[in-house]
Amino acid sequence: MLLIYSESDTPRLQYILRVLFREVCKLDYRLTTDRLRFENHNGPRLSYARNRITDSEFFLPAYGLLSETGVREQGIEVRRDFDYPFFFGIPGGDFPFDIFSASFYLVSRYEEYLPHQKDSYGRYDPRQSLAYREAFLERPLVNEWMKTFRQAIRSRFPTLFLPEPIFRFIPTYDIDVAFAYRHRGVIRSVGGWVRDLLNGNFTQVSQRFRVIAKGARDPYDVYEWLDALHIRYRLRPIYFFLLADRQVGYDRNIDPGEPAFRALVRYHAMGYAMGIHPSWQSGDNALLLASEKARMEDFAGREITASRQHYIRMNLPDTYRRLAALGIQDDYSMGYGSMNGFRASLSSAYTWYDVQEESAAGLRIHPFCFMDANALFEEGLRPGQAFEALQQMHGRVKQTGGTLYTIFHNNVLGSDTMHAGWKEVYELFLEEVVYWDI
Repeated sequence: MLLIYSESDTPRLQYILRVLFREVCKLDYRLTTDRLRFENHNGPRLSYARNRITDSEFFLPAYGLLSETGVREQGIEVRRDFDYPFFFGIPGGDFPFDIFSASFYLVSRYEEYLPHQKDSYGRYDPRQSLAYREAFLERPLVNEWMKTFRQAIRSRFPTLFLPEPIFRFIPTYDIDVAFAYRHRGVIRSVGGWVRDLLNGNFTQVSQRFRVIAKGARDPYDVYEWLDALHIRYRLRPIYFFLLADRQVGYDRNIDPGEPAFRALVRYHAMGYAMGIHPSWQSGDNALLLASEKARMEDFAGREITASRQHYIRMNLPDTYRRLAALGIQDDYSMGYGSMNGFRASLSSAYTWYDVQEESAAGLRIHPFCFMDANALFEEGLRPGQAFEALQQMHGRVKQTGGTLYTIFHNNVLGSDTMHAGWKEVYELFLEEVVYWDI
């Protein structure tokens, strides 16, 4: 057990210690503000204070962020004196920077509470983030810091038990459009046919005819294929279904009233973890969000406590407060909807902290780092390039014992010629990379 001394016991300090030591690296610790108890402790000890207390402690000078309340511009200067970038550096300690304050800044998404410009979808723009500006968005930096920090602690206290974090891979799927042509109703089918004709999309016209009139497999119907992959590679995926009342704007799934859609959700609920995929329309509408959750629970036949925002439409703290009030316990939206990488610089599941309320809420965050739509539509990657990017993400997360969360869409993995090669890339990733994790 590691005894940690701090001159003050604050909600921010309690929070980040729990995230780093219990949720990331599973290290047993105790926090005390009793200096005498700390001085008399015979085991491993760490002082998080302004000055060193004893010669035998691990000393980590405190920057001060964890003693503050509210938010303010921090004037951060990122340094690269080692193999990793860092900030809040303070000389005289046994570690080059205040890892507690720096981790809190990144994990809590402190900068998203500061004034900022939104992107074209009304979301936080990743180009404003410290991780993007300082070129570490593609690194699970907090996990990397903790790996080095653990080594420093072990060097000082060789007898302290430090279990190694265990890498995991959890694939997730967003079902934004369950079927390309089937079960869409007469009006929408005819409208789609006319639109394709007018636009000269004769491949889609032919494909729609083969599916509807000839009974060919719908190009977005990859569900049995995915089942086979999950069995082969012993995967436990999570599915998020869009169940919007009205099919408008960015909400373009088939009508949730269709029996086939209900059957599809029920089928997946019998074998997989499930979550709601709140529609664009419910992004600011708590009543509509509750209605979508109730519909999902009716279809699935069980309580639903997981969620991921459609189009990653998320703004802190409002979105998370709304989800928590609805009984959502696990959210999978922590990532960007326009750029792949680690939004919170962390690849491990962790508890959310509401910086405005200065409290840790009962919502667990599962951060993703790779989404096919980002690679395809935003970054313009070809399938082979996406494979390389995904492979690099996997390597970085595995090296630090985090969890690799990915997002794929059934339409991208389907047989639509617009997405040729992506299905093969995903299967290749499972075969050539994930297979060796089993």
